[in-house]
Amino acid sequence: MIDRYSRPEMANIWSLQNKYEKWLQIEIAVCEALVEKGEIPKSALENIKGNAKFGPSRIDEIEKTVKHDVIAFLTNVAEYVGEDSRYIHMGLTSSDLLDTTLAIQMKEAADIILNDLKALSVILKRRAYEFKDTVMIGRSHGIHAEPITFGLKLALWYAENQRNIKRMENAKETISYGMVSGAVGTFANIDPSVEEYVCKKFNLKPAPVSNQIVQRDRHAEYMFTLSLIASSIEKIAVELRHLQRTEVLEAEEYFSFGQKGSSAMPHKRNPITAEQLCGLARVVRSNAIAAMENVALWHERDISHSSVERIIIPDSTILIDYMLNKVANLIDKLLVYPEDMKKNLDKMGGLIYSEGILLELVKSGITREEAYKMVQRISMKIWDKGGDFKESILNDREIMKHISPAMIEKVFSISHHLKNIDFIFKRVFRK
Repeated sequence: MIDRYSRPEMANIWSLQNKYEKWLQIEIAVCEALVEKGEIPKSALENIKGNAKFGPSRIDEIEKTVKHDVIAFLTNVAEYVGEDSRYIHMGLTSSDLLDTTLAIQMKEAADIILNDLKALSVILKRRAYEFKDTVMIGRSHGIHAEPITFGLKLALWYAENQRNIKRMENAKETISYGMVSGAVGTFANIDPSVEEYVCKKFNLKPAPVSNQIVQRDRHAEYMFTLSLIASSIEKIAVELRHLQRTEVLEAEEYFSFGQKGSSAMPHKRNPITAEQLCGLARVVRSNAIAAMENVALWHERDISHSSVERIIIPDSTILIDYMLNKVANLIDKLLVYPEDMKKNLDKMGGLIYSEGILLELVKSGITREEAYKMVQRISMKIWDKGGDFKESILNDREIMKHISPAMIEKVFSISHHLKNIDFIFKRVFRK
């Protein structure tokens, strides 16, 4: 487990104490169901409820000998319960306990992650509206393209985050299945009604069919969802890293008082949070690959998935919780520099309006190919030697045969590019 990144609420879900408590709760719920069926005496249930305890250190001690964590747990509980412990785990196999507990833990983790995602959406929406009309250059292939607004970029991230909320809700639903079906899943030694009772008690649904485990495609879907969330966070982080480059400096991570950027260079202010998020996204995606490897197991089960899951599921949920909080804080405190955005917008002498001239030439009746050549001829001169694109267009006799100065003024208007920003915002934030 990655303790360094653990926030208390999420870390508690994956603690040994919490896991053993869930195991005990499930074992007691099975006993309750068996009492209702008349298969064990009520007095035994009362004894089990009153005296069943465990000690993590004692379980570890027993496990060193028996080499089986569930048996070690049951042995330790039996030390407290006494003779009635024979009714605990009746008709069950270890995976009934392990997989039902894991489903509960993954549901609890999903709830924390969903809250994180919703909190991120609030911040993205607020800052999107804050910068809705803050003009900046749009880039494709890293090269200046046409004007956008910084708010539009944030609205794009908001929309993707909303999709991640839906994905996480679906993944939570997919994983919310338990099993109490015994060895190889045939209910040979336990009635299906017990499974129904236990699952209902823990807000799970019984797996319609299992072998000795809940099938791992469910867990893989959950982990793949976490990897998509990580990728969305990385997408934001990569963009902010680019915008913070010295040559660009249109936005910057908040740099707190007393913070230091470099052990060697006192002037440095580095995008350390964004870089950290990019690195952690790689870990979460790698874990999703391991989860997909867990889908194919031998026959009714083996335990090759178990050792993997004990690392990847806690680590990935812990990391996503951490990453969502870090990126939310990053965006919340992000320093934005509209003046630098305007400076960069004008950097290419107006070449960013070339498409508008191209389209006006096409509308005048000449072919697109011919129009493209005319505009590119001037554009490449300015690209190589500098100059003013608008002035060069106005002074070009060939182009001015086809379009008017008034039309050129319209093409070079920022408002032309931003006229549908309100429409986009209404579509994104309509709810």
